[in-house]
Amino acid sequence: MGELILIRHGETEWSRSGQHTSWTDLPLTDVGERQARALVPLLADRTIGLTLVSPSIRARRTAELAGLPAPRVTPELREWDYGGYEGVTTREIRRTRPFWNLWTDGVDPGSDEHPGESPAQIGQRADQVLAGVRSAAEEVPDEEDIALVAHSHFLRVLTARYLGLTPAEGRLFQLATGAVSRLGTEHGRPVVAALNVALPESLQGG
Repeated sequence: MGELILIRHGETEWSRSGQHTSWTDLPLTDVGERQARALVPLLADRTIGLTLVSPSIRARRTAELAGLPAPRVTPELREWDYGGYEGVTTREIRRTRPFWNLWTDGVDPGSDEHPGESPAQIGQRADQVLAGVRSAAEEVPDEEDIALVAHSHFLRVLTARYLGLTPAEGRLFQLATGAVSRLGTEHGRPVVAALNVALPESLQGG
């Protein structure tokens, strides 16, 4: 395969307000739809042989509007399970936990269905996805890329794990809504080829 293309979904109401969103299945806002369409020129010079997408509506709609071919829904690409912090902003959490840090502290437990995930658990899931990508790469010609359409925190952890860093070091890689990053190799070693690239809002159209 060529490179691993990481795409964060377009804006939702909660991504705009800063509310943690994992299983809550929100649609894209009008801005999010424009961001997703703006991915088309950003990806125009890439040949994508396989697209893997989170099951969420926001990720699948982003893949659709970006024109990505036959996306394969991949449950492991879902966002970090925020447990008891679903729908809550960092500012609100820090009213009672002033030094709280998602990357090291994880989340408060939620329901039995959504108990929350620790940074280590997210790292393990990212490793599973990367192993699946390596296996899927056998289906993809050497010059073609694999695209992952998913979520901010999960893709940040996946980037860290790709580089051999700890899950907590995902904090180093900012990802905006509707942004593209590229992971590749240089002299046989993993590198970030591009990070957090998005078309300026003035060029996204109405």
